[in-house]
Amino acid sequence: MSFSGFAVQLLNGLAGASSLFLVAAGLSLIFGVTRIVNFAHGSFYMLGIYIAYTLVERLGGSLGFWPSLLLAALAVGILGALVEMILLRRIYHAPELFQLLATFALVLVIKDAALWFWGPDELLGPRAPGLKGAVEIFGRQFPTYDLFLIVIGPIVLGLLWLMLTRTRWGTLVRAATQDREMVSALGVNEAWLFTSVFALGAMLAGLGGALQLPREPANLEMDLVTIGAAFVVVVVGGMGSITGAYVAALLIAELKAVCIWLGLVDVFGISVSFSKLTLVVEFLVMAVVLVARPSGLLGRPQAPTRNAGITEAPLRAARPLYKFGVLALIAVLAMVPLVMRDSPYVTVLAIDLMVAALFATGLHFIMGPAGMHSFGHAAYFGLGAYGAALLVRTAGLPMEAALVLAPLVAALGALLFGWFCVRLSGVYLAMLTLAFAQITWAITYQWDTVTGGSNGLTGVWPATWLSDKTSYYYLTLVIVAGGVLLLWRILYSPFGYAMRASRDSALRADAIGINVKRIQWTAFILAGTVAGAAGALYAFSKGSISPESLYVGKSVDGIVMVMLGGIQTLIGPVVGAVTFNWLHDTVARNTDYWRAMLGGIILLLVLLFPQGIAGFARQLFDRKREAKEAR
Repeated sequence: MSFSGFAVQLLNGLAGASSLFLVAAGLSLIFGVTRIVNFAHGSFYMLGIYIAYTLVERLGGSLGFWPSLLLAALAVGILGALVEMILLRRIYHAPELFQLLATFALVLVIKDAALWFWGPDELLGPRAPGLKGAVEIFGRQFPTYDLFLIVIGPIVLGLLWLMLTRTRWGTLVRAATQDREMVSALGVNEAWLFTSVFALGAMLAGLGGALQLPREPANLEMDLVTIGAAFVVVVVGGMGSITGAYVAALLIAELKAVCIWLGLVDVFGISVSFSKLTLVVEFLVMAVVLVARPSGLLGRPQAPTRNAGITEAPLRAARPLYKFGVLALIAVLAMVPLVMRDSPYVTVLAIDLMVAALFATGLHFIMGPAGMHSFGHAAYFGLGAYGAALLVRTAGLPMEAALVLAPLVAALGALLFGWFCVRLSGVYLAMLTLAFAQITWAITYQWDTVTGGSNGLTGVWPATWLSDKTSYYYLTLVIVAGGVLLLWRILYSPFGYAMRASRDSALRADAIGINVKRIQWTAFILAGTVAGAAGALYAFSKGSISPESLYVGKSVDGIVMVMLGGIQTLIGPVVGAVTFNWLHDTVARNTDYWRAMLGGIILLLVLLFPQGIAGFARQLFDRKREAKEAR
């Protein structure tokens, strides 16, 4: 741990901060004006490096290296403008999370498009002309190109500051960040303002990717890795604050650099690997910042409103026809193993669908009726799964006892994390849930002696009387049906009414004596318990569990299921879970480019059913009923 090594690592951190800032600045601009949580922003970054590789390879001799990089960024900006005009402009009036669903589908399409055009192999670009060598700093060699990247970050920050403070366009952008409706009321062409902002944000992401061409190979995993880090930077800096994004990028990049420099350190006789903390250091920073300063380092606190959102119609008691339909569905599910006796795969798939439905219903419970957006619900699914596995393997408990106690492990996690999360709202709450989920994932991924590390745990099988898939199917059906019906019953209880009152207007609910935070915390724990039950069922059905069950992709799948079915309907998460997982299974088995096809189907559903599949069906039913009553 020499001083020269420390200095070089700090310089590495500065270079990484500049690259991360370019992506985060574009994401911050887009969210600040359009209020879209653009999940496809990492895909624009990935396209930037791929397009730069192609342009440098084919036009580098005539056009030159540096113009090729700028042209790649411009091409990504044009693509961003087309995405905004063709897709997002059609769904601006849809729920914000439904827009997130559209951008997630776009991620799937872009990933398979890149796979088709550039192939699965990593592509390493040439060195930057004029910056191929290295300079000596404190006796160590440091790449000249990284020094160039260190300078790029402040230059882009300065140019953005000039654009936002010294031009009419910048004034409009800052005004839209504060109050979009007022900007529209003053006669500003809101549509073209949104398009220009989205194009600039995409171009910045493309530039960030293109500038990485001499540093790292282009690969198909860059999109999700980058978007996670960019989200963290934007939230830590403060949503909509460009300067905050730069400060946050510096903070996170330098902390990672210090962790790498420290390496393996002996603390009171215990070896601590700080280098492993690089997997989770940004999420630790985000958790600390959001708990201490909910609006981010340089963000502005959101002004309190009398009504945080559009008030939904009160829940009506289920009609006899609806109750009959639910009973009929359960009866049909009970017949599946008998009818499909010659197709055991159908029974296995049905178990997966029911587990997904329970997981999605728990997530819907806090996202819909409770109004709390969660990007990290997979943490409780994973805690339930690992809890069941460890109770059987380490504690030696029977499967039946583990199945009962595992949801309580998830409930303890929700009890701890929820205490911090319910003190925030909106995207800040969502990102704090993501931070806690990623911290839990990192612990599980690295704790080899307990969780098995990256290999996970195997040999987690159900009891002998449940070894047959048919028997396990019926156990899953009973638990899933009981869990879903229990949550529905809670929604019609006094607690459920208090929860929805807190969602519709926290100020009014508090004024009539409802303890809003306690209600939300309790809802958080209930949802985590249900997710833990789903995780335990999953672990015993597969016989093993791995850290992927806690990763961000699992949480995103849950959000997709809820939004696809419809967040304003109770049956929506069940419909969405069955639809998404059935499509995923069917499409993946019939084409190599299953992501693009699945993403295209989701985009089509988004455009046709902006309230979700179940929400659209309910609208049709309500219209027919109103027409009949009007006669």
